Amino acid sequence: MNRAIFSETFLPSIVERSFLLFRWFPAVIFGTFFLMLSSYVSVPLSPVPLTMQTFSVFLLCSVYGFRLGVLTVMAWLLEGAAGFPVFAGGGGGLSHLFGPTGGYLFSFLFFGGLIGALSDRGHVLGSVTGSFCFLFLCEGGCLVFGGLWLAVLTGWKFAILHGVLPFLSGALLKVFLGASIFGLLGRVFSSSPVLPLPPRN
Repeated sequence: MNRAIFSETFLPSIVERSFLLFRWFPAVIFGTFFLMLSSYVSVPLSPVPLTMQTFSVFLLCSVYGFRLGVLTVMAWLLEGAAGFPVFAGGGGGLSHLFGPTGGYLFSFLFFGGLIGALSDRGHVLGSVTGSFCFLFLCEGGCLVFGGLWLAVLTGWKFAILHGVLPFLSGALLKVFLGASIFGLLGRVFSSSPVLPLPPRN
């Protein structure tokens, strides 16, 4: 490749992306700490504990947007995979990602990213009705994905009885709570942003 073409075309893009990641670093650290704290708010059910993780992932991604939100959730999952005590009840290690809770944890990447993408387009924050619909869809999606994963490991009956049904009422409560908070955040950010977030793109 011609050196001039590389310098004029690719080098500025590489430098710009590196600078963007550097600006995002404090937000990612804060976000992973926030998700860790939410993991400690849990009810120790078996084999999948009831936590505030889903609500916190959606709240974080709605504020951070798609790219920063997904990057933060991915960093949190990698911290847990490395053995840091960031999952429910202070757990960590690969067993959480590839055991009974794995489906729920991996679903956070997809559905958190979906909330972030919708937020980037103005469909989440500020609209209570829109927030409720999207949160209901994503909460349900996490339960379905997590339940399917658990069914592969334990069988359908056990997965439904212990991995889906116990979480329905909590999921609905988190949807109502999230929709209310998202509507409030939309009004706050539209008038006077309270978080020093870096640009999303």
